[in-house]
Amino acid sequence: MKSVHSLMDMSGKVAMVTGATGNLGHVIAETIAELNGSLVLLDKPNSNFDLITDRLKKNFDIKILCYECDFECEKSRNSTFHTLSKDIDSLNCLINNAAFTSSSNLDGWSCPFEEQSIFTMKRAFEVNLTAVFHLSKTITPILKKTGKGSIINISSIYGKYAPDWSLYQDTTLSNPAGYALSKAAIDQLTRWLATTIAPEIRVNAISPGGIYRKQDRNFVNKYSQKTPLGRMACENDLKGAIAYLASDLSEYVTGQILEVNGGWGI
Repeated sequence: MKSVHSLMDMSGKVAMVTGATGNLGHVIAETIAELNGSLVLLDKPNSNFDLITDRLKKNFDIKILCYECDFECEKSRNSTFHTLSKDIDSLNCLINNAAFTSSSNLDGWSCPFEEQSIFTMKRAFEVNLTAVFHLSKTITPILKKTGKGSIINISSIYGKYAPDWSLYQDTTLSNPAGYALSKAAIDQLTRWLATTIAPEIRVNAISPGGIYRKQDRNFVNKYSQKTPLGRMACENDLKGAIAYLASDLSEYVTGQILEVNGGWGI
């Protein structure tokens, strides 16, 4: 019988993380490194990969590869993914984290419904959904080689729950329709892939609650009151879920949307 320690050890394994230089991307990459896994990091052009790689290489003896990719552009994705397919012989885990979020600075995005832009919604779907489908499709043959691959999609509570607009009153924050719709689609893509590329690859999603990033104090207080645990999430709250789904700890788990939200919605 395998020990818990051996099941969670990712020595000799490789995980690919998109949106790797963002706040959550940093924590995801660090989690894999703590499990002794090597990393392939992807993010948009002009991302500061050095900020994350310097810290990881200082603390962990792992291999790290970095690639720039404009997830909004199919031509850029094709070029990057083609390079990845040539460079990487083995991959054990793909973590689809890159996305436009509600705080992304986009025209016609975080604004009243009547002002939300169809063009911007299309941009969001290209990054939040189409790019996830595209990369998963491209990487599946490599993941299948191991016989025990894992895909983890990063979703959101707003893929399942409607927004409570009272939280946003008297703040500059908002909840774009395109964000919620794209995350709901990610949940269903997770389930669809789980039955389509099994048994060689498991596919699950993590659905975080709102993450504290120094938002308006009134919003934070009202949000916290709606959760049984009485607070917003922090990036470190996701580490356990990442470790579980990326490693063999979850080798009989697929098609699940793991909610990490402090009890929101129960």
